[in-house]
Amino acid sequence: MPMTVVEKVLARATGRSSVKVGDVVEPRVDLAMSHENAALVINQFLEIYKGTNKPPKVWDHDKVAIIFDHRVPAESPKTATNHKKIREFVASHMIHKFHDIRGDMGGICHQVLPENGYVRPGYVVVGTDSHTTSHGALGAFSFGIGATEMASVWALGIVLNVEVPATIRVNVFGRFPEFVGPKDFILHLIGKLGAEGANFKVIEFGGEAIWNMPTSGRLTLCNMSVEAGATSGIVPGDDETIRYLRHDAGVVGDIELVLPDADARYERILNIDVSDLDPQIACPHTVDNVKPIDKINHVKVNQVVIGSCTNGRLDDLESAAKIMKGKKVAKHVRMLVFPASGKIYRQALAKGYIGDFMNAGAVVMNPGCGPCLGVHEGALGDNEVALSTTNRNFKGRMGNPTGEVYLCSPAVAAASAITGVITDPRS
Repeated sequence: MPMTVVEKVLARATGRSSVKVGDVVEPRVDLAMSHENAALVINQFLEIYKGTNKPPKVWDHDKVAIIFDHRVPAESPKTATNHKKIREFVASHMIHKFHDIRGDMGGICHQVLPENGYVRPGYVVVGTDSHTTSHGALGAFSFGIGATEMASVWALGIVLNVEVPATIRVNVFGRFPEFVGPKDFILHLIGKLGAEGANFKVIEFGGEAIWNMPTSGRLTLCNMSVEAGATSGIVPGDDETIRYLRHDAGVVGDIELVLPDADARYERILNIDVSDLDPQIACPHTVDNVKPIDKINHVKVNQVVIGSCTNGRLDDLESAAKIMKGKKVAKHVRMLVFPASGKIYRQALAKGYIGDFMNAGAVVMNPGCGPCLGVHEGALGDNEVALSTTNRNFKGRMGNPTGEVYLCSPAVAAASAITGVITDPRS
């Protein structure tokens, strides 16, 4: 029976020869990730063992990862106490894949997992965060679940009642023009599909533009697949996947690629040529409200944010730093830069990008998610406008329901920080 990547992954994870769309399965989990919301998971996990004679025990401490990233350093006594609670749980259950608030190994969960080699092709990865879809960039079936579901994963090592999703195949052809890249493409695709266009489905990416794309760009595509409603995004593994895992993540064990069958059945196939794609902007207050940049009329910005799990990797910072070098941030603009991990921060520092940003007037922050969801660092004032390389622009997303958030690529963000209005970097 011909199968897509996700069908093959789920078949292997359930010990079956094949599965089909609509089957309900309970796959074994290869990696279970949480961030600060592990505090909620712990509560639910302990509830499972109440009234039993069994001591609480994580099914496999080597397959659980916990990363502090949403509120780092802690912004309140409540957050600090939750951090303390999680640290104690991690120690008592010998969870080794724990990334505390540290400059040498900390960062945003969706960057920390791949750069440390925790994700492999063919894995089933679950996380208590909707952008867990990111890890499909390495050929895994990776998706978000709730705290209660994660508690059962910690106890059992399987995900209960997963319906095998249909797959939308997106073939991407051509070469990206200068100053246009993966973020512009995924915004374009979300605008084309709509915010619910891929509900409960997987988006499988292929085509020459994908095969020529580095893993950093693939992470951007899969990260934002959820904004079209997708359960996950997947890039089938290839030579670039192996290169990244061996060279960048230091993986030395076996790497087994999972590829779709040539006659795999897809619910829908889209063929898109990016050769003439313009920079794209997602306008308030939905991610699918996407327009080419030439349709945006002189929008003044108060704050520019570069970073996050979507666009905080080294090549993202490089593209922005090259534009910023020798220039100044507009006087009425606050520019915040958030590298996605401590490793990326150090690499950017060594290459001079951090200095370029600071000399231009930007403030370079510690790796974290704070401004993206508006809980910590970089909240908007009343009626202010933000231009951001993050992944969501819902009302109140960056901490103020009267503010407006536009989404863009790092190149657009850098050019706009200089001019003070949303600006095409090609100009």
